[in-house]
Amino acid sequence: MQNITILGSTGSIGVSTLDVLALHPDRYAVYALTAHTRIQQLAQQCAQFKPQVAVVGNADSAKELSRLLLAKGLTTEVTYGEQALCDVASASGCDTVMAAIVGAAGLASSLAAAHAGKKILLANKEALVMSGQLFIDAVRSSGATLLPIDSEHNAVFQCLPESYQRDPAAMGVVKILLTASGGPFLHRSVETLDTVTPAEAVAHPTWVMGRKISVDSATMMNKGLEVIEAHWLFGAPASQIDVVIHPQSVIHSMVSYIDGSVLAQLGNPDMRTPIAYALAYPERIASGVVPLDLTAIGQLQFTKPDLNRFPCLKLAYDALLAGGSAATVLNAANEVAVEAFLNGKVGFRMIDQLIARTMDKLPVSDVTDINSLLEQDQLARSAVRAFIS
Repeated sequence: MQNITILGSTGSIGVSTLDVLALHPDRYAVYALTAHTRIQQLAQQCAQFKPQVAVVGNADSAKELSRLLLAKGLTTEVTYGEQALCDVASASGCDTVMAAIVGAAGLASSLAAAHAGKKILLANKEALVMSGQLFIDAVRSSGATLLPIDSEHNAVFQCLPESYQRDPAAMGVVKILLTASGGPFLHRSVETLDTVTPAEAVAHPTWVMGRKISVDSATMMNKGLEVIEAHWLFGAPASQIDVVIHPQSVIHSMVSYIDGSVLAQLGNPDMRTPIAYALAYPERIASGVVPLDLTAIGQLQFTKPDLNRFPCLKLAYDALLAGGSAATVLNAANEVAVEAFLNGKVGFRMIDQLIARTMDKLPVSDVTDINSLLEQDQLARSAVRAFIS
């Protein structure tokens, strides 16, 4: 029996994780659930899965959740704040942590799980993008297990030998090929992207995701962050990580080997597949996903990404090559720019321009600890806000 903490249980990954857990009550129990503001939904999840602890964003939310749980006759302990997130991620009563809080907000709790030696199911790519070597060092020193949940990285993980240890050459790996759907604007005229609305940007043609990650998919910053994440997960340099546009989203990613073999992982676009794989690794369990029917799909298409259409992808490669604080600045600038776009303060094509300006403004520096990382994160956010205003 594994005891699971889900950081971000009311988001799309959290909900999908609970769907898988519900299929296997004999294997998994929920230790803690966390949410920031969706208190009603969190209360419903607590009623179904009966966690020992529930964590929310602030004191007012904690009072509201306590009232709702009391009315349901539940004894779940309610806490709040970032330290509470770190506590449930590192608690002795927890074996496995699903790290699914979006963006930089999930960094501290994900790192806490790493330092505590937990089995970490990493759906928060930004945590690894920001902290890079710090995160990998924490996993190594504590003996934690790090399993990727992003469909692309989970696919790569499945296509690599079980003994793989972040050394492509040792295993004959030539390329890691990350597939990308191309998002909602793959075929839209580049000249019209200035007029894109938030509603259009979040309407992803394949995946059901949150608003921020949907915009990242539309700009392909999501894929750029995945390139950086792949570097840290698999030890591959930028020159060995390629992005391939694959609109059907059936091949989730591939690994090319020195003997000419290319191994691919296929499946219907449903996050319950990588979640189930990581939960049971190295075994496999039912995920509830409908089996893939290749004859119904008919054909699979592949093209190279157009960097004029998707400049955010190039910015991410630039940040990976620059090293140091560059990826932290990239991620922070993107979070603020996307939020401004969703709130109607800037246009769609201003997102990549704001990120580029911020990266030009802030010199690359060494990130030696969490404090220096957070300092660069805040400098980048301040710079973007100044550009916007």
